[in-house]
Amino acid sequence: MRTLLALSGSASPDSSNVRLLRYVAQEFSHQFTFEVMYGLWLLPLYTPQLEEAGIPSEVQSLRQRVAKAEAVIISTPEYLHNIPAVLKNALEWMTTSGELADKPVLAITFTPRAPRGEYAMTSLTVSLQASKARVVAQLPLYRDQLTVANGPIALDEEHRFLLGEAIRLL
Repeated sequence: MRTLLALSGSASPDSSNVRLLRYVAQEFSHQFTFEVMYGLWLLPLYTPQLEEAGIPSEVQSLRQRVAKAEAVIISTPEYLHNIPAVLKNALEWMTTSGELADKPVLAITFTPRAPRGEYAMTSLTVSLQASKARVVAQLPLYRDQLTVANGPIALDEEHRFLLGEAIRLL
């Protein structure tokens, strides 16, 4: 079974993006082995000087998980028409080391309603392309179309189908 890393770009431990990735891991567990990762806020701020001084253990763990995964799913909210700083920081830590190079990536924005998320998707895909990742699909999802509440995510048949098709591209 293929191993996928599901990475949340949110700065919140119980965000709808984390819950969406948990849903994906559960819903598609018969096809793939998933690791859901969040907590990017624990990574120190990237600076070339810090990298030269020695890679922090949190960064080493992120790099190892990405390198080990056969593909990556990134789900992110949009903050100020961009990806959250914690996600940008994580991507910067992997730029020079190359874990994302040629790695298949499914880019998901999960935001309250359309058209929110469009700028974040652009920002995410540009950053991934700079890291030489292979973005196989882009999937904008909106909470006002799905059942979210404070519990688990529930996708309707159309969105579940779209998500499944995007994952199969990995």
